[in-house]
Amino acid sequence: MNAGDLVRSVKWMTSLRAVGSAQGLRSVRSAWRRHRVDAVGLPRQGAARARVPGVAQGADPEPGGGVVRFARSSLRVRVAAGGAVFCGWDGAVPEPSYALAGACPEADERAVLEPDTDGGWRVVSERVLVAVSRHGTVEVRTPGGVVLRRDLAPRWWEPAGAAAGGRWVQRSEVAADARFFGLGGRASGPRLRDGVYRLWNTDPGGAFGPGDDPLYITMPVQLVVADAGTHLVFHDNTWDGRVTLWEGEEGAGSGHDRPGRCETRMDGGPLRYWVMVGTPARVLHGWAALTGGAALPPAWALGYQHARWGFGSEREVRRVVSGYRERGLPLSAVHLDIDHYRGHRVFTVDRERFPDLPGLAAELKEEGVRLVSIVDPAVKAEPGLAEYDTGVAAGVFVTDARGREVRGEVWPGECVFPDFTDPKARAWWGGLYAERLAQGFSGVWHDMNEPVSFAAFGDPTLPRSARHALEGRGGDHREAHNVYGLGMARAGYEGLRELRPEERPFVFSRSGWAGMQRYGGTWSGDVATGWPGLRASLALVLGLGLCGVPYSGPDVGGFTGFPSPELYLRWFQLGAYLPLFRTHAAISAGRREPWEFGAEVLEHAGAALRERARLLPYFVTLAHLAQRTGAPYVRPVWWRSPEDRALRDCEDAFLLGDSLLVAPVLELGADQRAVRLPRGLWYDTATGRAHEGPGQILLDAPLSRVPVLARAGSVIPVAGADGEVELEVWAPAPGRTGGGVLIRDAGAGAGAGAEVVRFTTRSRGGVVTVEREGSREVGYRVRVRG
Repeated sequence: MNAGDLVRSVKWMTSLRAVGSAQGLRSVRSAWRRHRVDAVGLPRQGAARARVPGVAQGADPEPGGGVVRFARSSLRVRVAAGGAVFCGWDGAVPEPSYALAGACPEADERAVLEPDTDGGWRVVSERVLVAVSRHGTVEVRTPGGVVLRRDLAPRWWEPAGAAAGGRWVQRSEVAADARFFGLGGRASGPRLRDGVYRLWNTDPGGAFGPGDDPLYITMPVQLVVADAGTHLVFHDNTWDGRVTLWEGEEGAGSGHDRPGRCETRMDGGPLRYWVMVGTPARVLHGWAALTGGAALPPAWALGYQHARWGFGSEREVRRVVSGYRERGLPLSAVHLDIDHYRGHRVFTVDRERFPDLPGLAAELKEEGVRLVSIVDPAVKAEPGLAEYDTGVAAGVFVTDARGREVRGEVWPGECVFPDFTDPKARAWWGGLYAERLAQGFSGVWHDMNEPVSFAAFGDPTLPRSARHALEGRGGDHREAHNVYGLGMARAGYEGLRELRPEERPFVFSRSGWAGMQRYGGTWSGDVATGWPGLRASLALVLGLGLCGVPYSGPDVGGFTGFPSPELYLRWFQLGAYLPLFRTHAAISAGRREPWEFGAEVLEHAGAALRERARLLPYFVTLAHLAQRTGAPYVRPVWWRSPEDRALRDCEDAFLLGDSLLVAPVLELGADQRAVRLPRGLWYDTATGRAHEGPGQILLDAPLSRVPVLARAGSVIPVAGADGEVELEVWAPAPGRTGGGVLIRDAGAGAGAGAEVVRFTTRSRGGVVTVEREGSREVGYRVRVRG
């Protein structure tokens, strides 16, 4: 057992103590069972020989590029029509892929493969140049020849007797000034420092903080920002792996730059990857085109949502909802955790505590409050239970190498696990959501889908030798583990869309992989209560957004522990500006209603709730933009100024869209905070005072609010006092122009036909004017500020 497994085992045993000693003992049995299954089912690790590509021997043109042949390998380089570069070693091709949305993008027919100097080859295209040396180094350059990324020749370690395959490593170099972002949800981000980052979706057990890694969503997706340009690299490989990063240093050693370095190691699978270059906005747009646009959440899912593990009864749910209503606090949804199930069995209801769940759901919906249900993947292995019996009959559960059901220990007890890499399993599972809809639920959140099987020691998941369909190709859990949550999200999303086609499915998932945005969003998971957990919450949202998952948010207040009134309020104020705004807590962590923290917190939390409700039209617009362009709602402050090195290192503030800069308070006792501004004119939305960027300013941050600044010239759609959409316009700098966009929902459907309205602002002679594109009339009330 390694150190990471030991730490997780201690956490698991500590958390299971709250459940009971019987389940703790069963977790010991489950861990030993997994160990025995793997001892039989995994291939023995024997001697392995190392291999490198060798010397280039020729090349064969193909659309978009070609194949360079080496002595012991081959490399396919293809430039897609949108400028994305694909590289595949040893005959690897873009498909099949869990990440890609639909068919592989068409090749750029204008890209040309031609000989390069020193026996190498290069692919020349309009947006990017790819140079391959005679020994297998691949350089991705701008059209002007500036090197953005240098991938050194890879190395494979193959079992004796194998023709190809095995584990591999690839080392890369980037500019000395480059900064790394991404790799999924990382609590220590969003900027990734020197260190090792594992690519294995993991429940850390109990709770996590900034020092815990890996977490629930790992992705081999890096966004690299440097003076020379921004690029994204995605290694399309679902196996367990590790990425080691070393930041560069300018002028290191005798005045020479030391480049930034990256080493990617995978335990198996193909060596294939994509590279996209350009501005951050263009790169994320290209990534969304490759992996799919983000699922559009229903408008109510952009409002405030309240969850708790341990509501316990319909009466308690009504009490909490009444508390919000009586205090005039906006509330969009209430989430029910596993305690509403009968014995924690998925797709069931405890009729004693929730005798009329459909009636409760209908009653709350009349008040504008939806019910959302937790859904875990594990099915109790109990003959007579409909979900188990139908799953056995359909043959949809994960098996071991001998064809027997793989069983693990989860909340209901001994469980089996659907194989979400099997299309028939996804169809079967999606049909089960009819029960959730019949109970009145309007959405679901997927939990425990890394997947988790409680274990007293070792990795708390399925045996690595467990067999999966992998879309008919066949394979084991080493390849399927990281896409298990992605497959579950797909099954739930497609099932809900088929069951209720007139409504957008609302799904968010604790685990996932590249492309998960097609089916919904995610949340932080079990973030620890404390100021470090608050900071980690922001890091996760920013990092996931840069990996193409725009809809996410934390458990406000932290999942574990008891936040102080100040910590709770600051977390609440941060949450009010994040896409998923949800309070949540463990069964032992107390209540999270704002009035539980005193009159002062209630007053200020109420102000944050009302501001969120006022900004709802802006959030709806950002949701549509995320779907169409790939731009996340929450963006790093360097989004439009990646060349500003000081901004690249700023991790305690963010842009909400292009118009607002939010500077949350992340430290105990702070009533002021420094804010680093991008270039341009910015208005303090509380005082109206203007500040010129780039540079750093000091702003007041009383308990009543966090600093929020508006970009000069912005047009921000907000809800007026009567609920109608109006335009909040922040005056452009004298002689300058600005603008904004409003996208209004066409209804509850998929988002097609939504109204898109663009506006331009001008400031002349102290007079601010607003014009609507294509119309003489603005069509909305306008309020000019600044």
